[in-house]
Amino acid sequence: MVKRMLPPPRKTSFLLRVLYELADVGCSAVFALALMLTFVIRPIGVEGLSMLPTLQHEQIIIVSVYPGELRYGHIVVVSEAAMAESQNFVKRVIGLPGDEIDIDFVAGVVYRNGQALHEPYIIGPTNRSSDVVFPVTVEPGTVFVLGDNRNHSADSRDSHIGLVDQRMIIGRMIWAWPN
Repeated sequence: MVKRMLPPPRKTSFLLRVLYELADVGCSAVFALALMLTFVIRPIGVEGLSMLPTLQHEQIIIVSVYPGELRYGHIVVVSEAAMAESQNFVKRVIGLPGDEIDIDFVAGVVYRNGQALHEPYIIGPTNRSSDVVFPVTVEPGTVFVLGDNRNHSADSRDSHIGLVDQRMIIGRMIWAWPN
């Protein structure tokens, strides 16, 4: 019987092992980040001044792709397809299905179900009207949205946008950078 002699195992240098481990961890991190940015969160740039003072022009926000149950005050990103525009738009949810929204444009006050809203986030009173006739009842599957800079915002007061179909909401803001 002939015994075969195996060559001695190669000694890899410590540096090569460290580089291999770093590459392995780096690839895993990039893969995980790509999955997260595709299926969980998405960075979006704010365009325009309609969300002042809360959000600034060219500010980056992170949105949850799965907005969950929408609530009053949530900031959402709506697909450009909702109003045949070339960019997404960012607005605040004011009314949910079944709510009645009314606006007193002289006093600049927004009412939801007969109650005046306390809105410390707006830049000024809501004095600019558009072509939507108030009061408006929010239909099932839709939301009523307004910008925080009410007198410089295209939003649910305009019939080109109107009540936003919840299926057109890309996501809900979870973080803004820089704050």
